Amino acid sequence: MPNKNKVLFIDDDDGLQIVVGDYLEDNGFEVIGAQNGEDAKKAVKENQDFNVILLDLTLPDTQGFALLPELTASGAPVIIISGKTDTTEKIVGLEMGADDYITKPFEMRELYARIKAVMRRVDKPADSVTDAPVEKKAQKKIEFKEFYMDPSQYQVFDANGESLDFTTGEYNLLEALASSPNHVLTREYLFDLTRDGKFDVYDRAIDIQVARIRKKLSPATGEKEVIKTVRGVGYMLSTDEMAA
Repeated sequence: MPNKNKVLFIDDDDGLQIVVGDYLEDNGFEVIGAQNGEDAKKAVKENQDFNVILLDLTLPDTQGFALLPELTASGAPVIIISGKTDTTEKIVGLEMGADDYITKPFEMRELYARIKAVMRRVDKPADSVTDAPVEKKAQKKIEFKEFYMDPSQYQVFDANGESLDFTTGEYNLLEALASSPNHVLTREYLFDLTRDGKFDVYDRAIDIQVARIRKKLSPATGEKEVIKTVRGVGYMLSTDEMAA
């Protein structure tokens, strides 16, 4: 029997645990619930193969933001689930490495669609995600400036061969830019490539990810800005030294 996709759902609402768990299990997932921060940490330590982590920001023993670093370090994409509609909170979550953000109340179909979306971006082996780009594993390394990207590992390396700490969303965005050097890619195109849903000109998700990427590349580039902003249009990876 094929392995099921595994989801860690961190939320202290018993009713929501049941509703979400039943729905996802009916759609081929194995759901492990955690109702506080300690249970969540224990679950991550005992299970290193979660396909997705759903995180409520308000927990009885801690704030969800405090758990984010440890959760993202596990390698599983994190979708924040929150009853707050504050845009600032959404931005903070994305800046800290969350892959998506959904506001309560939500429809089960929307949650399911967002889970599938982040799983496609991660390209983690999963039986129910049939549209994962498996051919990507055969791609060659992409080199630019002092860095190179290895699609087979979803990792970015500096000139010393040290792996940089990139989230899956950041990697996919940088790969898109690095694969089209000196060409402007619109924010809408980058949004469609790395995220699912309707593009909104006021959505800062792409801008936030670009800012995080720049910060992670800056120790090696110094004052040089590899990713250029083209105002009113989008972004461009600027370099004369590119090979793929």
